[in-house]
Parts: sequence; C-alpha cells; structure tokens
Amino acid sequence: MRKLLASIAVTTAAVMMTSCSAGPHQLKRTVDDWDHKMYVNNPWLNGVLWFVPVFPLCHFGASIGDFLVTDAYFFWFQDAWDMKGTGFKHADVMATDGQVGSLMGDGSFLKVMK
Repeated sequence: MRKLLASIAVTTAAVMMTSCSAGPHQLKRTVDDWDHKMYVNNPWLNGVLWFVPVFPLCHFGASIGDFLVTDAYFFWFQDAWDMKGTGFKHADVMATDGQVGSLMGDGSFLKVMK
C-alpha cells in the first residue's frame, strides 16, 4: 500500500512539475526585453553585462521564478482547462540602427530592416 501511495505521489509531483516548464515565461522574457533595450541603447555596456555575467545570472534566476511561480500559475489556473495559452507581449524598443525580424516571421535571416 505504501509503495502504491508513494508511486501516485511521485507521478503527481512529476506531472505538476513538468507543467511548470510550459508557460509564458514572464520573468525570463522580461529580462530578455531588458537585455534587448540595453543592447539597442548601448551595445558595449550590454556586452560587458554579458561578460561579467549579470544577464546570464538574471536569466537563470528568472527561469527559476518562472518554473516555481508564474508558469505554474498560468498553466494550471489560466491555460490548461480552456486549451488557450497566455501570450507574452514584448516591450517596444525604438531601433536606432535598424532591426532584424524573428525567424518565425517572414523568415529573413541576417537582414537588417531600416
């Protein structure tokens, strides 16, 4: 009986934790927006913050926060039951030297749009 209860508990925990990997990743994408804005405004400072490693540590911490809180919340309380995912709207950043598009958009690679 104990083995059965333990296996049910482990299976339930595994299913619940796996769902935390899916979601809008609000914290990590917010750090990504900060990184993007920083790069557009000052590429040298952005490069230093990647080298030091401020951005990698922020991405790591935000991923943990997303896994434990935001993705679990959005998956279980918003998206799983109505089968509609919650999107993330990236911050609008004014491009100073042109911009590149997502590869999921028009598919242009290494093309700078002015």
